[in-house]
Amino acid sequence: MTKELAIDTRGVTKQFDRHVAVSDVYLQVEMGEVYGLIGPNGAGKTTLIRMLATAEEPTTGEIYINGERLLRDRSNPELKRRLGYLPDDFPLYDDLIVWDYLDYFARLYYLREPHRSQRLREVLELVQLGNKRNSQISTLSRGMKQRLSLARTIIHEPVLLLLDEPVSGLDPIARMQFREIIKTLREVGMTILISSHVLSDLAELCTSVGIMELGYLVESASLEELYKRLSRQEIFMSVLGKLEVLEAELKNHPTVEGWEVGLGTQNVRVQFSGTPEESAALLRAIVEAGVPLTEFHCTRQDLETIFLKMGHQQAS
Repeated sequence: MTKELAIDTRGVTKQFDRHVAVSDVYLQVEMGEVYGLIGPNGAGKTTLIRMLATAEEPTTGEIYINGERLLRDRSNPELKRRLGYLPDDFPLYDDLIVWDYLDYFARLYYLREPHRSQRLREVLELVQLGNKRNSQISTLSRGMKQRLSLARTIIHEPVLLLLDEPVSGLDPIARMQFREIIKTLREVGMTILISSHVLSDLAELCTSVGIMELGYLVESASLEELYKRLSRQEIFMSVLGKLEVLEAELKNHPTVEGWEVGLGTQNVRVQFSGTPEESAALLRAIVEAGVPLTEFHCTRQDLETIFLKMGHQQAS
């Protein structure tokens, strides 16, 4: 059974004068996914997200949200109410207190009492700002302000959340807190599209990723499929004594594609294409050859390495 699509863009293109910011994009995101949009600055991510949020109109092409055609005119206000959009530069009103700020946006979305106050409490709890409800926004840290912006974006319980570079400029702890909140939102069934040029932020969050370059969507796949297709296995080894015996042993195994020795160390990183059984056989052979191993563990290349590899493939 195929899942329904939360986002379906068909040949979406956006041109500003002579500059084509987004070019012929066919993007499909299934309901309930966390979809990561990766690409350098200027790749077209923000323009694409703005079109999905109806802040920009495509020059050509069509956008469907949950199967319904998205238009910038007044023909589908209900659909637009189901979107949550967090731009990367949305200003906060520093002189308001947290509760009043959220209450203001809840009223803009026509939330009525008693549901409105209940929703404000829920959302403040979710973004871990319950104890800051009476604090002035100007006193909040950058991470807290970003979580408050997220609270404003989800106050009306959107079905689709569009987040443009939400963790840029945050410290590692604030990034981690933000990621935890996104995971919680995914668990309650929200579809989330999140853009970033910091790949490590997306690797543990996303179910699928799309890679944009110069306005084109050059890759779109589930994370699982990308890893399967492009991620090479590696075995990290650390040895006592001379490396020659280990290297002689590595040459005997057809599943070993190559290796690198860390400069001035006894650490070896082996590119490996075999099964778990074959890596066990390799370990046994090395030990039987009398090589004193202090470390042997299998890893696979991370999203960042895959992304760089793809860039090289497209450039060549």
